Amino acid sequence: MLNCEAVQPAFRDAANRVRALLPTHRVTPEIFRAQLSEIPPRDRDAWLDLLWEVDEIPEDDPELPRGCVPYLPCPVATVLEAVHQARVTHGDVFVDVGSGTGRTAVLANLLTGAACVGVEIQPALVAAARVRAERLNLERARFVEGDAADLLRLITIGTVFFLYCPFGGERVHRLLDDLEAIARTRPIRVCCVHMPPLERPWLVQLPSTSVDLVVYESALLPAQ
Repeated sequence: MLNCEAVQPAFRDAANRVRALLPTHRVTPEIFRAQLSEIPPRDRDAWLDLLWEVDEIPEDDPELPRGCVPYLPCPVATVLEAVHQARVTHGDVFVDVGSGTGRTAVLANLLTGAACVGVEIQPALVAAARVRAERLNLERARFVEGDAADLLRLITIGTVFFLYCPFGGERVHRLLDDLEAIARTRPIRVCCVHMPPLERPWLVQLPSTSVDLVVYESALLPAQ
């Protein structure tokens, strides 16, 4: 169970107001960022869960493939830093690998207006994300069910890829091979949270002040 009850009544009211306005498309990224800035950093995770109506995270599928990790929501502070360091804008397509209930993808969308795609292997989590996105009329956020190690190569429109310790071993190498193929068609950025360094010659690490987050940008010229 998430600790949404700890959010102060005034902040709870603010979450309800923003949620009520979202289906009307009256919440611009500027309005959302201003509203979020009024929430104390310690309360932002619970506040976002209220806004996204996440009161309980479904149990992980006991049949998760080998190498996959259980779902754990990424802290709001880390997503904010990733969006800033990767310079995510309205023109980007933000791909969240291991998107769970959709929290990170929706936060990136609301902060920037970017189109967002969540890829999640657990059907119950995908279903929860889709229901909430439809309820809030989030036209630029969609969620795909499947193994990112197999599907990522098909999401060729992505420009920013967010990896929050999605899986390990051979799956990471397959994912990086697919990202390299995409990077040969357009510049991309890769945001990594709690992951070992990505030692690929086509990735350049950007300066960072975070111990949890590393952002890379591609250094490949698109194929002619």
